[in-house]
Amino acid sequence: MNDRQIVLLFIKAPMQGRVKSRLADTIGEEAALDLYRRFILDTIDMLERTGCEFRIFCHPPEAVADVSHWLRAGSPVMPQEGDDLGARMENAFRRVFSEGWSRAVLLGSDIPDLPESVIPEAFTLIMKHKVVLGPAADGGYYLIGFDREAFLPAPFNGMSWSTPDVLIRTRDVLQAAGLRVPLLREWRDVDSFDDLRALAARSGHSPFRSSRTMTYLAQNRSLLARGRSH
Repeated sequence: MNDRQIVLLFIKAPMQGRVKSRLADTIGEEAALDLYRRFILDTIDMLERTGCEFRIFCHPPEAVADVSHWLRAGSPVMPQEGDDLGARMENAFRRVFSEGWSRAVLLGSDIPDLPESVIPEAFTLIMKHKVVLGPAADGGYYLIGFDREAFLPAPFNGMSWSTPDVLIRTRDVLQAAGLRVPLLREWRDVDSFDDLRALAARSGHSPFRSSRTMTYLAQNRSLLARGRSH
């Protein structure tokens, strides 16, 4: 594997009451779970269309067998290993780089409508600059990628996750290490009811309109009206 690249898809095991808590506050835990399952499946569909190798990393580790059975995935489901999100991301990169993969990007599962073109764009930027970030609208990032020779753990250590300066702080750390850090297009992940409504609005005339997520929303139109009474 002298010149191979791989996508690391980070997911949470889809269990009621354990995923999309902010969204569940408005639409309920059952609907939030239904949607999150579709987010995962739509993201896997997107990755399969790219033709890129990918591997699914699941949290918590003890749910790997159940998630593998649910997905019946050709791509292996691996446990996320580490005490916090930063450690789990660092360890996933270390794992694939130790296996000989030359470039890797790590992607979250809260951006089901991310265009498939973003993945090859990310790898192209890594080949040129050794690193890449995909900025999220909330100040975090939805994607981070490295060339094996440029990988460093510093961006994953001591970071206050889910805060509005994660992207800036991560970029600062990478630049302090002498890396020029290119950014992909900004994308909005789906954590809250407002995010869900934004997803529905921007997807009405896009290829994503035929996705599992949008089909579910079309079949459950009352979900998008619930927030008006909160």
